[in-house]
Amino acid sequence: MKARSTVLTLVMLFVGLVMCSAANPSLGTWKLNEAKSKLSPGLPKNLTVTYEAEGDNIRATVDGVDGQGKPTHNEWTGKFDGKDYPVTGDPTSDARTIKQIDDRNLELTVKKDGKVTMSGRIVISADGKSRTLTMSGTDAAGKKVKSTSVYDKQ
Repeated sequence: MKARSTVLTLVMLFVGLVMCSAANPSLGTWKLNEAKSKLSPGLPKNLTVTYEAEGDNIRATVDGVDGQGKPTHNEWTGKFDGKDYPVTGDPTSDARTIKQIDDRNLELTVKKDGKVTMSGRIVISADGKSRTLTMSGTDAAGKKVKSTSVYDKQ
């Protein structure tokens, strides 16, 4: 009887985790599809972005390369509630804000020293298999930049 109860509990936990993942299509690992993207030369590239539930927060882990091709890694933990949350590991930003617009659309703001440097929109496809990030702002040299990054769900 005890073994049956344990198995039933594990099955219910697994179903709950699957339902939570399905409820938030942002969760998971996203890999940059450079062929479909339009990236400004010299800007950093986020090669993989992973969103995981961490309690009632979302943890974002971003791995990529900087403008010179050197590896980068940064992390952000917060909510999709439009409030600033600190970023670690990114010399070009110290806070990010993500606001959930609806199930498939989010607004993103990147800040450095309280000043907005980049802003954009994340759109997840209806089938949940791709995500497009359109960003615009100012690079470290003060030049206006624009990019569209397309990611495939892994």
